[in-house]
Amino acid sequence: MREMVIYGVSFDMVGKQPIVLLRTADDNKFLPIWIGHPEAAAILMKLQGSSPPRPMTHDLVTDILGQLDAKVVKISVTELRENTFYARISVVMNGTELEIDSRPSDALALAVRSDAPIYAADDVIEENAIEFEQEDVDQEEIVDEFKKFLDDVSPDDFTPSDS
Repeated sequence: MREMVIYGVSFDMVGKQPIVLLRTADDNKFLPIWIGHPEAAAILMKLQGSSPPRPMTHDLVTDILGQLDAKVVKISVTELRENTFYARISVVMNGTELEIDSRPSDALALAVRSDAPIYAADDVIEENAIEFEQEDVDQEEIVDEFKKFLDDVSPDDFTPSDS
C-alpha cells in the first residue's frame, strides 16, 4: 500500500463524468478514478471548505461515527476488477478496527471529512497510474496533460488485458 493524496476532481471531456485524481504522496504517479456526480460534489465541497445547509450523506455518516466514538483511521483503494475500483474504510471503535467495503468515492468523501489518510494497493498503482517524469511538478502543466489524456481515454482503457 502507498499513501495517496487527493490532487483534484475533474471531468472527462467525452461523457462529462467526474474523475477524482489521486497522487502518490512520494512521487508523480496519478490514479484517476471515475466517480458519480453526488460524490464529486461531496468531495469538492469539503475540499473547498463549503458546507451544505443540511448534512449530506457523508456528513451524516461522519456524525454518526462520531456519536458512536468511532473514527475513520484510513481508507484504501484495494483493487480494480472489471472496470470497477474497490475500497475499504478502516474504522476503529472501542479499540477494535473494522474493515468496511466501500466504493472509492464514498470512502474518499469520508476521508476528507475525517482527515484520514488515503492508500492505494501497489498493484493498482502499478497497473493503472499515470506517471509524470519531472522532478518539480507544475500543477498547471499536469492539469493540461491530464486534460489531454482525458480527451482520449475511457473507463474501458483500464481493463486489464488477458495477455
